Amino acid sequence: MKIRENIAISTLTTMRLGGNARYVIDIESEEDVPAAYAFADEHELPIYILGSGSNIIGRDKGFNGIILVNKIRGMGIETEESEGCIELYSYSGELLDDFVRYSTRLGFSGIEALSAIPGTVGAAPVQNVGAYGQDISQTIVSVRAYDNLFEDFVEIPMVDMDLSYRHSIFNSGKDVGRYFITKVVVSLKRGELKPPFYNSLQKYLDDNDITEYSPETIRQAVRAVREGKLPDPAEIASSGSFFKNVYLTSDIDIKTAEAKGIPVWDGGKIPSGWLVENAGLKGQTFHGMRVWDKAALVLVNESAHSYADLAAAREEIIKQVQAKYGYTLEQEPMELGE
Repeated sequence: MKIRENIAISTLTTMRLGGNARYVIDIESEEDVPAAYAFADEHELPIYILGSGSNIIGRDKGFNGIILVNKIRGMGIETEESEGCIELYSYSGELLDDFVRYSTRLGFSGIEALSAIPGTVGAAPVQNVGAYGQDISQTIVSVRAYDNLFEDFVEIPMVDMDLSYRHSIFNSGKDVGRYFITKVVVSLKRGELKPPFYNSLQKYLDDNDITEYSPETIRQAVRAVREGKLPDPAEIASSGSFFKNVYLTSDIDIKTAEAKGIPVWDGGKIPSGWLVENAGLKGQTFHGMRVWDKAALVLVNESAHSYADLAAAREEIIKQVQAKYGYTLEQEPMELGE
């Protein structure tokens, strides 16, 4: 267990903002987890769990606590294939894209559309990550986690995670901060997805005359589509999708939106990127934060020096979208510090 002091949050997160954290502990095994919590108790400091830092924005005053950086590695077969189904596991510090690659090369379908999403496997159930019609709630079986309340490891089945759009017990409600996820198990099927696919993915397949939809083929197509329009956080400071999509819950609201020419997808979803782009904000820069030219749901840190800059940019974008369409956008990345 490696302990470091006074580490800039900006060096741990892909938006590259944030002051110092009092301590940072690298967690490289399950045995490190209870030891890290004991260290926190000894020093009477709060804990924040971090993976790759791709969905976290650091605040300017930093964090007077302990950041646990999840570096627990390893993946494999949890339960052998039976009747075309298999259970695979990944320890939570692995990159999600690496786990997707592992599954598709084995020929199993269920998470291939999650290819190239930045972040770790452990973050997937926290945010219920999803893309192109798939999300982790459709395949996850259980997680193994350290329960800080009872100071022991537990198995949490999918039905107890309260998974919905970008929501789980791990990021909402009374149990936030209670669990450190160490392992994720998913159930996948041998086979392939069936068309039609999401518009951008279907267009790529059509344009490239692809009619074979194996998990590996779809994975490569998704990667190509994402790489064509989304910045690589390793090269350009960003946090992936910055705004949550808007969800309408009544037929009246859906019909009203459609009457205004606003696209409403299955489930009452209005793409946040469409709202930002059609408010005329695509490519514009606010307080050093630029609305990405190729995908308006993404903000990149072009020259912002502080969380205050980002907050000002966020509020300006929200204000303009609200003024034009009447919908209030919500930030997707979580925040760390004061």
